[in-house]
Amino acid sequence: MIQSLKSFFNQLVDQNTQANQGVDSNLAIAALLCQVSQADHSVDEQEQATKIQMLSKLLSLTETDAETLLQDAALRSESSASLYEFTDQLRDLEHQQRFELIQSMWQVAYADNHLDPIEEAIIRKVAELLYVNHSDFIRAKLSVAP
Repeated sequence: MIQSLKSFFNQLVDQNTQANQGVDSNLAIAALLCQVSQADHSVDEQEQATKIQMLSKLLSLTETDAETLLQDAALRSESSASLYEFTDQLRDLEHQQRFELIQSMWQVAYADNHLDPIEEAIIRKVAELLYVNHSDFIRAKLSVAP
């Protein structure tokens, strides 16, 4: 009985580990940008262009590579249950990289010249999950606000 319980728990741990390995950090960053743009259920051309620009800047990708990554990320983002599966992959980033990600998320949120409250809530939650303090959260917002 104990052996079968032990085996069951080991299988669960193995499945969880494999699931977490399915999202690399680049895909996680792209998915978070998608989460912001999809928050208001309308992704316009300006938001799409901003996501490509931010990904190219953050990850040093070509425009084509950024577009391909965003296509994968959009699918992953739409089917995700929480932000945690993406932020979990990014906690080891340097503080400056996490700040730049939050800043990029604000850039995407403001791309359509309208800040939806859900967009702001997503960025706030990501900042909390990535241990970006509130003053940096506000600093990132003010640095890109129109």
